Amino acid sequence: MTTPTQMIEVHRLAVAGREATIARHIGHRAAQVWLRTSRFADVAALANATLTLGPDAGAFYDLGWAQFSTGQPRQALASYEQALHLYREAGDRSNEAATLSNIGLAYDGLGDRQQALTYYRQALPIRKDGGDRAGEATILSNIGSVYNGFGDWQQALTYFEQALPVSQEVGDRTGEAAILSHIGLVYDGLGDRQQALTYYRQALPIRKDGGDRAGEATTLSNIGLVYNGLGDWQQALTYFEQALPVSQEVGDRVGEAAILNNIGLVYNGLGDWQQALTYFEQALPGLLHR
Repeated sequence: MTTPTQMIEVHRLAVAGREATIARHIGHRAAQVWLRTSRFADVAALANATLTLGPDAGAFYDLGWAQFSTGQPRQALASYEQALHLYREAGDRSNEAATLSNIGLAYDGLGDRQQALTYYRQALPIRKDGGDRAGEATILSNIGSVYNGFGDWQQALTYFEQALPVSQEVGDRTGEAAILSHIGLVYDGLGDRQQALTYYRQALPIRKDGGDRAGEATTLSNIGLVYNGLGDWQQALTYFEQALPVSQEVGDRVGEAAILNNIGLVYNGLGDWQQALTYFEQALPGLLHR
C-alpha cells in the first residue's frame, strides 16, 4: 500500500515532469487522506501544485475544502465554482453533488443561508438518485445546520434526526460525529444544556478516534460554551484551553479567534479584567478578518 509520503514524492516528480494525469490522480488521493486528518495547509499546497499543470476539478475541489476549513469561505466559493463547472462538463453527477453541497457550506459560512439552501436542495436529489446514502446524510445535516442558523430549532432537529440513522447505517463515523455535534447545538439553542452536553460527549471521542482535529476543536469549544452558559467558568476555561491549541494546529484562524474571544469572556465573568482584555486583544485581528 502506497503511503502518503510516497504519494507526495510521486506527485512532486509528476509535477516537475509535467505529467498532468499522474499528478492529478495522486494529488487527489493524497489530499483525501490529509483532509480527514485536518492537514489543510498541506492539501492547499498540493492542489495549487497540481493546478500549475492546468485546470482540474479534483484539485479545485480539494483546494476549496482546505480554504473553507481555514476560514476562507470566499476563496473556497471561487474554487468550488471552478470544480462544479468542470464536473458538470464531464457529466460526473456524484462529484457535482458533492461540490454543490460544499458551495452551500461556503454560502452558509458567509451568512447567506438562503443561497446555501438553494445549493443543498440541488444536491439532495442527485445523492438520492445515485443511492449515495452517506452523501444524503451529509446534505440532510447541512440543511439542518441552515435551519439552526435561522434559529428554527425544530426544523433543524427534524433534518438532523433524519440524517443521524443514515450516517450510522453506512458506518460514516465522521458524519455521525458531525451530526451528533449539530444536535448538541440545537439543544443548546433550545436551552436544554444537559442534552447538549450529552450529544457533544458522544461526538468528542469519535472526533478524536478519527483524527478529525478540526472537529475535535469545534466540539471542545462547544462544550466550553455550554459550561459558560451554565455559569461554570472553570469548566468552560478547561475546555476552551483544550480547544485553542488544536484550532491553532489546523490553521483555523477564525476558530482560533472565536476561542480566544470566549476565553476572554470567561475571564470577564470571573472578574479578571486584565486577563480578559489580553485575550480580547489577541482575538480581535482574527474576528475583524472573518
